[in-house]
Amino acid sequence: MKTSKSSYKRLLIVSYRLPFTIQQTDNGPELKQNSGGLVSAVLSMAEQMGQNQGDQSTKIHWVGHGDSSMQQENAPALENETFVAHPVFMDEAIHKGFYEGFSNDLIWPLFHYFPSYASFRETDFDSYQQANTRFLEELNALIEPGDLIWIHDFQLMLLPDLVRQTTPDATIGYFFHIPFPTYEIVKLLPRTWRQALIKGILGADVIGFHTNDYVQHFLQSVSEVLALPIIEQRIVLPDRSVIVNDFPISVDFNKFNTSGQDTTVANTRQHYQNLLRQNKIIFSVDRLDYTKGITYRLLGYERFLDQNPDWHDKVTFVITVVPSRDTIPQYQEIKREIEETVGRINGLFGTIGWRPIVYSYNSLSFPELMALYTACDIALITPLRDGMNLVCKEFVASRYDNKGVLILSELAGAAQELPEALIINPTDKQEVADAIRQGLLMPTAEQEARLIKMRNHLQNHNVFRWSSDFLTAFDNLKTTQSTLETDLPIPSFINAFSDAQKRLLLFDFDGTLAPLINDPAQAKPSEEIKKSLHTLAENSDLVVISGRNRAFLEKTFAGSPVHLVAEHGAFLKKPDQPWERLDLSADDWVDTVRSTMAEFVSRFPGSFIEEKETAIAWHYRMADADDIEAQANDMAGQLRRADSSIPLTVIQGSKVVEVKPALHSKGTVALSIFEQTPYDFIVSIGDDTTDEDMFRQLPNWAYTVKVGPGTSFARYHLARQRDVETLLQRMSDVLVEA
Repeated sequence: MKTSKSSYKRLLIVSYRLPFTIQQTDNGPELKQNSGGLVSAVLSMAEQMGQNQGDQSTKIHWVGHGDSSMQQENAPALENETFVAHPVFMDEAIHKGFYEGFSNDLIWPLFHYFPSYASFRETDFDSYQQANTRFLEELNALIEPGDLIWIHDFQLMLLPDLVRQTTPDATIGYFFHIPFPTYEIVKLLPRTWRQALIKGILGADVIGFHTNDYVQHFLQSVSEVLALPIIEQRIVLPDRSVIVNDFPISVDFNKFNTSGQDTTVANTRQHYQNLLRQNKIIFSVDRLDYTKGITYRLLGYERFLDQNPDWHDKVTFVITVVPSRDTIPQYQEIKREIEETVGRINGLFGTIGWRPIVYSYNSLSFPELMALYTACDIALITPLRDGMNLVCKEFVASRYDNKGVLILSELAGAAQELPEALIINPTDKQEVADAIRQGLLMPTAEQEARLIKMRNHLQNHNVFRWSSDFLTAFDNLKTTQSTLETDLPIPSFINAFSDAQKRLLLFDFDGTLAPLINDPAQAKPSEEIKKSLHTLAENSDLVVISGRNRAFLEKTFAGSPVHLVAEHGAFLKKPDQPWERLDLSADDWVDTVRSTMAEFVSRFPGSFIEEKETAIAWHYRMADADDIEAQANDMAGQLRRADSSIPLTVIQGSKVVEVKPALHSKGTVALSIFEQTPYDFIVSIGDDTTDEDMFRQLPNWAYTVKVGPGTSFARYHLARQRDVETLLQRMSDVLVEA
């Protein structure tokens, strides 16, 4: 897929593995690159960026862990016509803790939903940090202005932020190749680890995952771990935004489509079919790993054989397991279990002339793989969890004859792209058995209809489309970066505001009109906001609706023609009129609440009590305690259980716990104001828990806007308090221009 040339000067790829080996030739050592999909995609991406192959200044630079053979070579041996390899060498003990420990013994099992296999070792996390820093050191020697840095996978989650700290204006992409799990899994990581990993990834400008599910899981973790505002799929940091999107990785469709017709492949295919006596062939190939569900797959096939004796001696399951980490006891046990299951099934059902399962533990050459893809009647791809799974895509791309059936686990990322496959739960033996029977009996016309749809999708969404879409996301980032981070439809909002005859504007104070600060007494709106508010109030009914007391609001907005609501709806002041008390509740509940709060003040220096006329609050923004939020929850729980002569509301806001009578709220006051006048435009903006009452009470056509992170009843969001200032400025400009 071609796109317009990019403005980036060079492409720097960073991944754990270098896709190269050093080969000794008559001319000396040479760098040999593999022919994998990622290398093909990178070459395509470089072409889009306008890089000239063979030009030293524009070659693709690839940074990855280097083995000892590379350490012996001189620099010229580590480049070829298109690539320059930059091996990262590190102490063997650090590498072991980083790669075998934290990456493969913790992140891999945990993020594939195997928490019981995960090892939580502090020394491994230390090694992980040191290894990521070693990659940074290699990168720092390379980075030049105009470079695009693309970092890959779970071994380097800390690296994007490390690069951002040393090169703040760098352009950084990050792609995560394995599943990103739900927050309930992420939460199993120690708090400091999960914070470091999420913060590390957010150093990138564009973050990619295989599926939208993984995107949503990551966004939830960002919200829970770092409490950052999220606008659609943009994470808003104080100084920039990060785009998070799904970019499903794929295969080189044309390569697999044409290779199936090669003479070598055709001869090998015929050889296999003759060996198997022209039986129906079920085929699967996997790396040895507990995530692949190989034993469950075998048990599903056993169930099929048990229930369908008419298929005995007519079908053969060819299963290849590619060696991986088989020196590790856990993997040795998996291999033993697979081989015992194969032996048992063959012994139970096999005859002198028929083996139900042909099992091999080795790697396949590309022609052998293609021969089996194109010879099989069913490709049985049933991982227990897989970030994408390219085997199923390779099978579909190879079937130029539009024949064959794909049985695919619903727990593979690819299942979302290939719904025409027979989608099964890999742990359900009966479902696997039924799918095998359905696949063997499927009419040729149905096979063709399903495969044509899947092949068309893969032809249009190949590996080059993947890299192109990722590159395009950087251009989109440039056009979407804005001084106003919001999902509010600004043009239609401004038009509705401008055209309205009777406007109601309801604004919270702290965190909305003024930034949150440690000392609430010092909070104040900027001069720009004051100016905008004055203009807006002259042309609209503008209400500042706050938890602040009367004296503070009256002093802050002296001389401005605004309505003021104090103490969450207890008091109302219209322009040029005295305060009206709306809450007439007794205050005999205050002493008990004050006593409870005083205990917490004594325990947490820096916290303090604020007494208002109808409410009392405990502020803890300046308290220095690791568990302060848990303590605030404890206090709120005690206060909710306390006896009181009147119903009370306990409000947990931003670094504050406040208690007030339940009769009035921001919502009740907003509703009473709205019902008195036939407004044709309403906007309500707030950032805290108490503003949710306001959002709920207003009509569904009103523009309700939540400021900052967190879920809300509001229809729209503004990322930061400073975005409120920008929005109010645009609104006031409309009135001035009119």
